[in-house]
Amino acid sequence: MKILVLNSGSSSVKFQVIETDLERMKEHRDEMLAKGLVEKIGLSTSRLVLEVPGRERYQDYREILEHRAAIEWALRLLADPDHGVLERIDEIEAVGHRVVHGGEEFASSVLITPEVVQKIEATSVLAPLHNPPNLRGYQAARSILPDVPHVAVFDTAFHQTMPAHAFLYGIPFQFYTKYHLRRYGFHGTSHRYVAFRLCQVMGWKKEERRIITCHLGNGCSLAAIDQGRSIDTSMGFTPLEGLLMGTRSGDMDPAIVPWLMAMEELTLHQINTMLNKHSGLYGVSGISSDMRELMKARAEGNRRADAAFRMFCYRLKKYIGAYAAAMGGADAVVFTGGIGENAPEVREWALDHMEYMGVRLDKERNRQVVGAEGEITADGSPVRVMVIPTNEERVIARDVVRVLNGIMPTFEPPETVA
Repeated sequence: MKILVLNSGSSSVKFQVIETDLERMKEHRDEMLAKGLVEKIGLSTSRLVLEVPGRERYQDYREILEHRAAIEWALRLLADPDHGVLERIDEIEAVGHRVVHGGEEFASSVLITPEVVQKIEATSVLAPLHNPPNLRGYQAARSILPDVPHVAVFDTAFHQTMPAHAFLYGIPFQFYTKYHLRRYGFHGTSHRYVAFRLCQVMGWKKEERRIITCHLGNGCSLAAIDQGRSIDTSMGFTPLEGLLMGTRSGDMDPAIVPWLMAMEELTLHQINTMLNKHSGLYGVSGISSDMRELMKARAEGNRRADAAFRMFCYRLKKYIGAYAAAMGGADAVVFTGGIGENAPEVREWALDHMEYMGVRLDKERNRQVVGAEGEITADGSPVRVMVIPTNEERVIARDVVRVLNGIMPTFEPPETVA
């Protein structure tokens, strides 16, 4: 079964074609046939990039003004005799759509119906920068491929198993009941995939394990996964909470916001932009949001780059320790994402002096595992630490198969808070 996976942003569409079905899933033979990106939608210089395993990367430029034209362009190229992987577009049997926010409505992936669209639209108030373009991508794809099923896979769904004491904030309860103001968490498909892959590699049953997953990229989050269920995660009502990130502040005293607004005469828009776009590694270092550039500057003696690096690792260490405490220990820690997969120095600093909780890092193994899957703890370490490249598109494609076959697992959310 060939499945088109779409991740539609405000000015871009990422896509993959993945061949999978129940038999392939059971034997772990899912195959990525092609992946690509259409970016700068709305400009005359829109670019399409297509990557097919075993071939040179192909790219082209033209004017693309909206999502439908972008998806049509991608599909034409996928069926192109010289560059594509399909003989005909109608080889696509289903489409999986990444949707950032499912609110409390969705605890699993679902077949998209008019009712589901209405619920996603209603949830857009919680993710105004993400859900609307996700929906535009769906509506464009539906108009081009009207006769195939479309499935929504939500970033927030995996975290809907968090108990109330983990997802509620210490503010008047009426704001939860009125506005659904609570912790939602994000990166759910990534956390879910690497936890699954860890258990697969180790030969473990997920129901018997306590796992801490660390998704570290420009956006960063951790999840505490107890017996296969997310019980806590570091991002909150928005992706701003939690770790220090590329341009996001992460955790901070909330009183700083009104104080800065008063002192600097900032508007709501300006303070929001500052916290999301001009803070984090970039704001502290004044150099870059890219960890690679920061580590280079740090090695050259730049003190602010060093401070940003230390802050990042220190907060990561604190969250790992906190989640081990929340679960009464941990069986494994997993690193993924651009930083998690490619920055051994970050992993070493974050896991330094963690022997008390059972982590025995093998520094040589850690240095050798870059951009690949591998264990970085010493033989006999009570807590295993793995680096696992994430594969959110594979999760989306597999969820499409599960939904269409009526076997999509659903986790019952915690009891409703009175």
